[in-house]
Amino acid sequence: MAVRNFGGMVLLAAYFAVRDRSVFRIRWEHLKYFFGTGIVSVVFFTVCYFSCQRICSLAVASILLYTAPSFVVVLSAVLWGEPVTKRKLCALGLTLLGCALVCGVLGGDLSATGAGVLLGLGAGFFYALYSIFGRYALAHYPPMTVTVWTFLLAGPASLVFLARSDRAALGEAGTLALGLGLALFSTVLPYLLYTRGLAKVEAGRASIMASLEPVVASLAGVLVFHEPMGFGTLLGIVCVLAGVWILR
Repeated sequence: MAVRNFGGMVLLAAYFAVRDRSVFRIRWEHLKYFFGTGIVSVVFFTVCYFSCQRICSLAVASILLYTAPSFVVVLSAVLWGEPVTKRKLCALGLTLLGCALVCGVLGGDLSATGAGVLLGLGAGFFYALYSIFGRYALAHYPPMTVTVWTFLLAGPASLVFLARSDRAALGEAGTLALGLGLALFSTVLPYLLYTRGLAKVEAGRASIMASLEPVVASLAGVLVFHEPMGFGTLLGIVCVLAGVWILR
């Protein structure tokens, strides 16, 4: 969590300090939106998600995380009156089923506890809140400013959870290289792209489309790590892609 969030903050701050310092200028009364995207969403989501992984199977943690689009669709309808159409519900059902198949929830041996399920649902809920708070922030600022300020708050807050042994491990050369890749390719670029997309489409649609993540992870496992792809995984990929295609 510290590598993703604090590392992402360092990269974003360094890049925009050179390229465009205007992203650092905000009105202080709007800091509440970035507290929402950075601490309430990013920090709490990662705490819940990784804690869920410690006491439940990874498949359970993954599929509970992808309840996030459901939360976004409901909250967007309540807050902004976004229509809950049959197309959107169909896409939501397909992507949720697809994620379950890709993660092996419907065919594998799973382990879950009550606390783990609550943590997983919490991860999905806080993950969803990025789309909600982000929508409010985007009414005042461009996507780059929203992303930068999200991590200006999430980065330092994440260090609170860092143990002393973890701080020592961060100094190792191999860890630094992996951390740089994690911060850049798995944190900074995805959040920049998602926030830019959130500025152009409904929050519910954006969240459902982001469900492509487990599909990409599954394909990477097959192509890079030579993991086998069963029929359930393939069917899950088709379901997710169909759900995203419906919202095109």
